[in-house]
Formats: sequence, structure tokens, C-alpha cells
Amino acid sequence: MLLLRRLARIFEDPPPEYVFELSGAGIAYARHGHPPQTGFRRLEPGVIAVSPLEDNVLNAEALVAGVKAAGGTNGSRKRKPAALILPDYCARVTVLDFDDFPSEPGEQMSLVRFRTKKTVPFDIDSAAVSYEVQAKQGGRKTLEVVVAAVALEIIARYEAAFRAAGYHPGFITTSALGVLRLLRGSGLTVAARWNGHTMTVSVQQGGALKLLRCVEFPEVGIQEVLAMLHPTFAFIEDELGTRPDKLFLCGFGDFTGLFRARCAEDLDVAVEPLQSRFGTPGPDNAGLLGYLDSVEV
Repeated sequence: MLLLRRLARIFEDPPPEYVFELSGAGIAYARHGHPPQTGFRRLEPGVIAVSPLEDNVLNAEALVAGVKAAGGTNGSRKRKPAALILPDYCARVTVLDFDDFPSEPGEQMSLVRFRTKKTVPFDIDSAAVSYEVQAKQGGRKTLEVVVAAVALEIIARYEAAFRAAGYHPGFITTSALGVLRLLRGSGLTVAARWNGHTMTVSVQQGGALKLLRCVEFPEVGIQEVLAMLHPTFAFIEDELGTRPDKLFLCGFGDFTGLFRARCAEDLDVAVEPLQSRFGTPGPDNAGLLGYLDSVEV
């Protein structure tokens, strides 16, 4: 089940003991504790190929082995509850505006699927769809609804690998939605994260998601970063009537200093590396660290 509950209050019951974040590079994992135990298990190239259109799991046997090695075993035949964080590029997350939104859940889902149909590159009728109605801010008249969608075949293959490894992935989300928890403050913030061959940019204002884009690039460079950020900043000024308070960067490795300086100069904004109280977020674990920030007291 793909869920979109605000990560600050995911669970009424205790969260799953195990958390996994998947990427083309490997498996970031954590086990709850004080502090939580975290690690990363690298996968061979070709085990996972992230795509919104085609099967992501190219070598299920290797993925199952990697999950077992990352999470360990407890000798029980009962599947262990786990939270699963998928790569951004395999799903689509969008923010829709509604003048009127029905009160009946079935009607809400039908309308959400209809509005989302033209925004995704796959058949919406064969997709797992989840949505969250955001609280109205200020004097806004329209209602904003965050929608996440992923092809059923893609999510089913990920789930099957974890079940084969002895886990029950009862909570599934995307990395970018986990990262939102790390965007501190109540102002207007932008986050740009590089992962593999994709870059995800999100805009959050007062705890509400305003925009999320994930684009594939053959390689990372300052021009690619600015090519995504310039129209994002233009959207903020045109649609929100203000400028961002801060830009967070994540996953750029040795280029972080260069990108930080160029973005600050070109965009006239304060730029900081993304931070977490459980470690430094990188290209393959930022969603996991954001998730932990939500559920660990």
C-alpha cells in the first residue's frame, strides 16, 4: 500500500522495526533503536534500474539476497514488518488544486485519478494511487491535494522481493516524501537532490508541499542543476508571490561546495547542505533519514 500521510505523524501504532530505502546503487537500511542502527548495502550494477515505465527489479535473486544481508535474520518464519522507501523516479508525485473536492472517499479517488491521468507517463488505471488533502493556508480558496502514483507492476515487484526476504512492507513511500521532513522551519524552502542519474526538486511552504519534480539526466553538472532550479524559482515567484527562504542541496558529493556557491550567486538565495540528526543525508539514504526523523523520538 502506497501511503502519503504527513511524515511528522505517520503512525498511531509503533512504526515497523525495519526501514529500507532502495536505489540503483544499493539498499540503505535502518533498525529502530536509541539511536537507530543504519547502514548501506551496495548492489551490483543491473540489479535495479529505476524507471516509471518498466520493471525496476532486473535481478530479483540478487535483490532478495541484498535485503537479507542488510536486514539480517531472526530465525522466525513470520515476516517482519518493514517500511519501504522507493526511488523518486519510479513514481510520480504531484500537487493538484481543487475549487471543490467531494467528501466521499470513493468520489475523491475517482476525481484524483481523473486529474492525475494526464500528468503520469503510465496507465493510471493500472497504478497504485494515494493522496493527501493539505490544510488551507492563509486566505487560499482552493484546496491542494498531494497525489502519489506508481505502476502496479513496479511496486508489486519491489514488494515481492521483500516478502521473499522475510519482510512485510506495510508502509511504502518515496524518497522525496521522506526528505520533506528534513526541510526545517515554517518558511518557503527548496530542496535539490541528486541520485544516480536523476535530480529531484521539491518546494515546501509552511509544511505544505507546493511542487515536486524528478528529472533524469545523463550526468550531473551545474548547468543541469540551474536548468531545473531557475524555472522552479520562477514558479515560486509567479504562483506564490514570494522568494524562497532557503535552498537545501543533497547528494552532490565533492561538487557540493561549487554548486552551493554558484546557486547562491545565480539564484540570490541562502544555500545549505541538507542535514539530519541521524547522519549526513546522501543520494541513497536521504529519504530514510527523513523517515527516521519523523518516527524516532
